[in-house]
Amino acid sequence: MKVAIAQLTSTMDKTENLQKAAAYIAKAKASGADFVILPEMYLAPATPKTGVTPAQVAEPLDGPFVTGLANAAREQGVYVVCGIYESIPKDPDRAYNTTVFLNRSGELIHTYRKTHLYDAFSFVESDAIAPGDNPYQVVETEFGKIGLMVCYEVRFPEIARQFALQGADILFVPAGWVAGAMKEDHWETLVRARAIENTMFVCAADQVGNIFAGRSLIVDPMGVVLASAGEEEALIVAELDMDRISRVRGKLPSVANRRPEFYIN
Repeated sequence: MKVAIAQLTSTMDKTENLQKAAAYIAKAKASGADFVILPEMYLAPATPKTGVTPAQVAEPLDGPFVTGLANAAREQGVYVVCGIYESIPKDPDRAYNTTVFLNRSGELIHTYRKTHLYDAFSFVESDAIAPGDNPYQVVETEFGKIGLMVCYEVRFPEIARQFALQGADILFVPAGWVAGAMKEDHWETLVRARAIENTMFVCAADQVGNIFAGRSLIVDPMGVVLASAGEEEALIVAELDMDRISRVRGKLPSVANRRPEFYIN
């Protein structure tokens, strides 16, 4: 199977962002991709610097942005994963930081609302975002089991391990990883660590431009970087050899060798 990451810059023009996403989904299809991953909060970069709040740009799951992504997924016959701001009818001041997962027919088969919010490095995401309370659940596809986590959550090994214990083969990580001192180093180190400790593929799609670092990457179960991007918009594609998972786990059975009776709950 092939996975493509569309490392893109989003703007406050949601229509422009959707058109760019559709163009990159078509490019990914032309490259043979089965999955296309777009970054976190790609709907619009509603950060403090823009003066616009997530709630002001948020849309429902059946709104025009997700509908447009669904149309592109159906037209190209690929899975599409993308981060949006989801509106909350009973909370007009906040939104959910939501990742949508669309199948080849454009059907919304899974949504994940970010549970661990980025209240770190002098940023307080929880001022404008409501935390999700959804369980960590793998998405079953014809290619294997896939887990979803978002950006800052890569710093929490407990989340990725929940997916590993459900037999996940691949972890998708849409992100808006903010650039800064040591941040790029943390990003690559953490993404590779989640792959190595859980012996699974990790595909991490970051925004680029504005305040974001880029450097999206696709990592195999032994921590080998199969594809990566720099500081510009890019489409990266990698072939995932699913048999590689069993081969790595055969010589590195770290998940199977766990001793949970010794761990603190």
